[in-house]
Amino acid sequence: MNSLQLGLAALGGLLLLGLLGYYLWLSGKSRPRQPPAAASVDTQPFEREPTLDIAALDGSFEDPGFVIPAPEKKPALDSLLDVIAPIALDAPVSGDAVLAALPPTRRVGSKPFAVEGLNTSTQRWEAPHAGQRYSQLQAGLQLANRAGAVNDIEFSEFVVKAETFCELINGTADFPEMRREVTRARELDQFASDHDAQIVFVLRARRSAWSASYVQQMATRLGFVPGSMPGRMVLPGASGPVPVLSLSFDAQAALSEDMAQSALRDLTLALDVPQVDRSEQAYTRLCECAQVLAKEMDGIVTDDHGVALPPEAMSVIAAELEQLYATLEQRELSAGSVLARRLFS
Repeated sequence: MNSLQLGLAALGGLLLLGLLGYYLWLSGKSRPRQPPAAASVDTQPFEREPTLDIAALDGSFEDPGFVIPAPEKKPALDSLLDVIAPIALDAPVSGDAVLAALPPTRRVGSKPFAVEGLNTSTQRWEAPHAGQRYSQLQAGLQLANRAGAVNDIEFSEFVVKAETFCELINGTADFPEMRREVTRARELDQFASDHDAQIVFVLRARRSAWSASYVQQMATRLGFVPGSMPGRMVLPGASGPVPVLSLSFDAQAALSEDMAQSALRDLTLALDVPQVDRSEQAYTRLCECAQVLAKEMDGIVTDDHGVALPPEAMSVIAAELEQLYATLEQRELSAGSVLARRLFS
């Protein structure tokens, strides 16, 4: 073999090595980002996260890693938000009898139905409890929520359900005029529609995709904890049972046998404005979390339509939110209050 052949063979070998290195580089670049091997991320969701159900509103709620304080206890029924029908009684009735007479479903259509009693001992309105006695009762139906306003059919169903309950406890209900309440429901629903706000930021990968375990690790660093559903994490609040922010990604990736092999190219950060107390500074925290994650994960922040959101655009949204907070407070529906959480649910 002469020197020319040796040179060509050497050149060919170098070319093959170069191609091999290039393909290895491409393979590593396309692989989803992984958390460091030393990091330990609990990928199992907690049994539950903060919710708006009755159990969560009646007492404190604890989950591994954080504690949700009990909100201030207030009557569930309020004339601002509910149709209320007073129920006259011939004599005080026991809480056990009231509980036994309650209908099996506590909804009329898409609206919550409730009964309250005036406790003879405390002289306070409350949800009926066994072992207590009540001198007065009242039935109520929520006028509106995110499913819409109470209509004529739902009002009629409310009357039937309340009268059936009254027959069992020997009471007489005094119902308000239907047309007035339905009109009031429509006005409340219109206000809610005009002042509802759910802010969504999308974080998209610039280059390499992320594994689900990598996303969880990065979110955990910012205080997020696993939610009750696969692919959902929440940032707990200090002033109520509702999380301040939620972070979500593809549920199938969260349920995969090996989350390190899943490939995610986007995740969602969301704030349900009326549900979170203004004192939580939720929007500021939303922006901070989005910007930190974008920097550390090599991503870009966009709206839900894919339009990039620079800091200037975020500032404009912040100014509009302050006006919204003020309007809600003027209507006695402050963000994060019990009434606001009920209306915007």
